[in-house]
Amino acid sequence: MTKPPYDPAREGAETDFSSRMSYGDYLRIDQILGAQHPVSDAPDEMLFIIQHQTSELWMKLMLHELGAARDAIGADHVAEAMKCLARVSRIMEQLNNAWDVLRTMTPSDYTTFRESLGQSSGFQSLQYRLIEFALGNRNRAMIKAHSHDAQAVAALEAELAKPDLYQTVLRFAARAGHDLPQEVLAAPSDSPHAAHEVVTQFWARVYHDTTAHWTLYELGEKLVDLEDYFRRWRFNHVTTVERVIGFKRGTGGTGGVSYLRKMLEVELFPELWHMRTVL
Repeated sequence: MTKPPYDPAREGAETDFSSRMSYGDYLRIDQILGAQHPVSDAPDEMLFIIQHQTSELWMKLMLHELGAARDAIGADHVAEAMKCLARVSRIMEQLNNAWDVLRTMTPSDYTTFRESLGQSSGFQSLQYRLIEFALGNRNRAMIKAHSHDAQAVAALEAELAKPDLYQTVLRFAARAGHDLPQEVLAAPSDSPHAAHEVVTQFWARVYHDTTAHWTLYELGEKLVDLEDYFRRWRFNHVTTVERVIGFKRGTGGTGGVSYLRKMLEVELFPELWHMRTVL
């Protein structure tokens, strides 16, 4: 006797969505899947588009979590921030894994559509710039690439007006009674954080007696985790670009590999790294 085919409706699964919100409705799948518009006939352009679109989605979540973490630390709700920061590191892990997919595109594959990109470049990603500003790598010169978009400039200026994540953590430490220099606690900076010996010694004390300073120790390790993943992301970026285009200039006019290698030298939370030498 032939067994009837499985019908999920027999178990109560909803199958009529003529007047209900479906999975596709909730996630607006049609809009997401309809957002890929290759400008060439090259097969690998679809990979290139989806790689960057999915990265932008992950970055949107990253900004959401970084904002929540800063708000929580600013309100002394550090336990809530820990969850957010752990999630940001996992997001960075996803972004790192995505390079493995893009590296399946060979140099000859990319040349079939590279000219069609014009001057568009990941260097112009607003969300990436907001992430860098939120993490403390601030540089007003980077706003120039967005000068054609008033809303983008306003978003970047609004970010510069806030304390970055690291300054938020240092302010929390100051409220907890630690003596830190006013120049690292005062007004939000619009330039990268420079290592300060007093801050290095502060972190050395925290790590020397983790039991007495457990909350700050955990915060410090969360920041190191985040920067560790961020450094890996930059390294994967530069190696992928070199593998695909060699030392050609970037489509957006940067030096390509030479520009990306400079970014490898950036330290987001310098004292947390320098402290390890003096501990």
